[in-house]
Amino acid sequence: MNENDTPAPVPDGSPASVPVDTAPAAAPAATKSGSEPSRRRGKKPVRGIHPLLHTLFELYPGLFGVRFLPLKLGVFEDLRTAHPDRLPADELKVALGLHTRSNRYLEAVAGGLPRHDLGGQPVEPVAPEHVHHAIVELYRRKSSSPQEAAARQRAVSQLAEAIERSGLGRDGYRERFGAAPEPARGLLEEALMALGQKSARVEALRRAFEASGKTAQEFAEMYGLSAGEVRQLAG
Repeated sequence: MNENDTPAPVPDGSPASVPVDTAPAAAPAATKSGSEPSRRRGKKPVRGIHPLLHTLFELYPGLFGVRFLPLKLGVFEDLRTAHPDRLPADELKVALGLHTRSNRYLEAVAGGLPRHDLGGQPVEPVAPEHVHHAIVELYRRKSSSPQEAAARQRAVSQLAEAIERSGLGRDGYRERFGAAPEPARGLLEEALMALGQKSARVEALRRAFEASGKTAQEFAEMYGLSAGEVRQLAG
């Protein structure tokens, strides 16, 4: 089994908040009147965390700890080889599934971080498909919340950055992902529009610099840029 960044969605939250095992409820104490104890209606049972998530944290805190990092493809086999007794295959599949579907893991993928091996070393970039899925899935989970507007803005910004990193260009990225249903298609079109506007601004600044006769430092001060940004325009 290879680690996969595009599994079916799971409940919102990080692995530390994704419930797996339901803990048995404590026996209720009898009331003084001897009647059945009062209980809050609809209260969900207390739930625990999959035990292998704790084990993975203990073994690899740099990958499964406070900060999550995208995992290399084939990490399941690597973990089984390194810890055949502590990480049973069936339970490890479940634990990795929960981990890679968590918000914190998807945020790491959406942010453009590379995949890492068990030593915590970057080994390869995450495929554009997996980055795209992570961004859209994070937005989908928050789209019905009061933070929907901020979540959409963040998703559009992340998609714009993902398009630039992908090397596909705007047209190539639209060709690959533009046929997706909503909300992915709408987010993509907003990101492509933002990139188009950014490109137009950069081109306008480049032409203004070339026509100005100013040095990079002088032009930077005029437009509130850094000299390095101006030199990039000229390059």
